[in-house]
Amino acid sequence: MSALKITTFQAYLFWENIEKNLKNLALRLSGIREKTDLIVLPEMFNTGFSMNTVELAEEMNGLTMQWMLQQAKRFESVVTGSLIIKEKNKYYNRLIWMRPDGTFEKYDKRHLFGIGKEDDFYTAGKDKLIVELNGWKICPVICYDLRFPVWLRNKDPEYDLLLIVANWPERRSLHWRTLIPARAVENLSFVVGVNRVGHDGNEIYHSGDSMCIDPNGKTVYYKPNDEDLYTFSISKDEVVKARRLFPFLKDADNFKILD
Repeated sequence: MSALKITTFQAYLFWENIEKNLKNLALRLSGIREKTDLIVLPEMFNTGFSMNTVELAEEMNGLTMQWMLQQAKRFESVVTGSLIIKEKNKYYNRLIWMRPDGTFEKYDKRHLFGIGKEDDFYTAGKDKLIVELNGWKICPVICYDLRFPVWLRNKDPEYDLLLIVANWPERRSLHWRTLIPARAVENLSFVVGVNRVGHDGNEIYHSGDSMCIDPNGKTVYYKPNDEDLYTFSISKDEVVKARRLFPFLKDADNFKILD
């Protein structure tokens, strides 16, 4: 079965400075020394987790979208992460799945972080995204979505890898470190979570804790506190084996989410 090579960048982000972040990220990605299938950046990788939508939002043909395409072509891999997008006078925390040929998919964050007033500034998405890469079905989501297992429930199953990009604060890192393995075990899938590090413009500290957990809840990769550019491979055989030995997904409740 096919393997998937993933490069995660647990990055320090410069607060609300798009050009500086894009320049720094491009420089740091130069540390990738081997062919990779997927490069994963944190939530709002070009600004930090900001509510300054009017000043920072970009159109879908903006600078950061062009930068993502440049990096996808440069490394001949998919590049993903989220940014602030303005569309039809609404603002979205939008994940982009950028391919080297310039085609892309998008996912608008479903669950907006009310404690941080995100729902006052952004419009929530309604549709789940499932993408395919090298024979893998992948479900990319954003940060706070991690807390909502019904939204992430792996029906049928829909995906082999759940991917979470985040700006998750250190003060709730225990939740992050608990929920990611839980999502892996309950959905019989790999889960990769990519967070940022350092203080943001609100003096909130982020400890990273980016990780990859296999379908049995075992840790493939984990990194706290420091910036880290890391490439690793995961095997589809592990998903197939886990589902064969413990096929509980077929016994799961059937349901629909009603908006």
